[in-house]
Amino acid sequence: MEEITLKGDKAFENIPSIKDKALRINLNENIYGTFAEIGAGQETVRQFFRAGGASGTIAKAMSAYDKAFSDAIYGIENDKRYVTEARLRKMLTHEINLIEQRLSREEHPNKFFFSYANTVATIDFAKKYKGHGWVGIKYQIDPNEAYNEIILHIRFKENDARLQQETLGILGTNLIYGAYYKYNQPKKLLKYLYDHLDKDQLEIDTINFSGPVFEDVDNRLMSLQLVKNGMTDAVMFAPDGNNVLPARVLYKKNILALRGSFRPVTNVNMDMYKKSYDMFINENKVDEANTQVIFEITLSNLRAEGEIDEQDFMDRARLLCSLGQTVLISNFQEYYKLVEYFSQYTKSRMGLAMGVNNLVDIFDQKYYTHLSGGILEAFGKLFFKDLRVYLYPMKNDDGTLTTSDNVKVHPRMKELYKFFKYNGKVIDIEDVNEESLVVFSRKVLKMISNGEDGWQEMLPEGVSKLIMEKSLFGCETEEGCNTEF
Repeated sequence: MEEITLKGDKAFENIPSIKDKALRINLNENIYGTFAEIGAGQETVRQFFRAGGASGTIAKAMSAYDKAFSDAIYGIENDKRYVTEARLRKMLTHEINLIEQRLSREEHPNKFFFSYANTVATIDFAKKYKGHGWVGIKYQIDPNEAYNEIILHIRFKENDARLQQETLGILGTNLIYGAYYKYNQPKKLLKYLYDHLDKDQLEIDTINFSGPVFEDVDNRLMSLQLVKNGMTDAVMFAPDGNNVLPARVLYKKNILALRGSFRPVTNVNMDMYKKSYDMFINENKVDEANTQVIFEITLSNLRAEGEIDEQDFMDRARLLCSLGQTVLISNFQEYYKLVEYFSQYTKSRMGLAMGVNNLVDIFDQKYYTHLSGGILEAFGKLFFKDLRVYLYPMKNDDGTLTTSDNVKVHPRMKELYKFFKYNGKVIDIEDVNEESLVVFSRKVLKMISNGEDGWQEMLPEGVSKLIMEKSLFGCETEEGCNTEF
């Protein structure tokens, strides 16, 4: 499907200005719709009014600021909140329905209807909460096709409400322009959302595409682009494999996190999870019903030969989600950054389950040279809350186990390690499945690539079958992946 073009339209050189983007939309005689903006003024539609030629594009612009009016128009949310995805979707659907009701298709057979909406909360008066919001567009690129949707969540970073309003107006214009002129290049559309914006102005931490023109778009891969492009530090996937807003999952929860390559997820990963989880929920102040487990993969673990292998990412995420796990893809190389990230959403207890090698890395000073306070600053951020590390033992070549009692850290870090160890911050995971201790992901991958048998038993139930059915990790029946199990 070709991009929508203007009669006599000349190619825009370099990055078109916000005015040029709005004008190009306005001058397209077929694009027609409404703007509904709540929380930061009518900042997006203002760009289109200023550009000129808006009478043929803007059917209506509105802001239902009073809560009673907003509820009368869009209905009342079950949670009584207004800055939510559910509210945005209601706004988009309501406004599109009004256009369809009020304009005859017979009289306007070539119109591409759209509804743009946002519901946001800008920075509060005390400047304690910088604000966030939902932004989206529901639109057509063919009057005879179903509607498409692009919905995203943003977090403001600026410390001034007026600046946040202006940022929102630019983002909204970029979104509408991209929806019509870059829909067949979704990765580029994503990048162009930051045209005339800096990453320190706002963060996009969730995005979802749907509709006929986005049938081939995998929203998990699009979320990976958010992290890859530096638009956000982390994205999250629910067990159903779909994108989910991290704040929704983590808000006021007790959090147990496991970091790994999970390439693929093995029995040792699941043993670590199950044993650490049992210990975590038995801690004081931990309510099992209010506990969230996160399997985290860092961006550095997704890189292969200097570039992110997107198919490899898909393989790992699919397997973890198939086991009912919530997956976080992050840009946090150091653990203290992960803990800081979680701390944005909860003040409840946290736990980190990890292997011996990961613990040794935590006590390696080379990871903290960029901090003015060095490793002490990092540890202050890591352990300032009531956080515990659950340590999974490592089996040595002689059959002995390395635990928190005999792990070897750098000589300069010995006393620091003892301080945390004997203050209950590092706890051994006991009663582990010793058969799993000899299972390594790299060994499984090598066996798969060599066509060896026996790797299936090293993986959780159902995982080996999924690997073969979906040809994951290069597992092709014709090319070495043994199908006997």
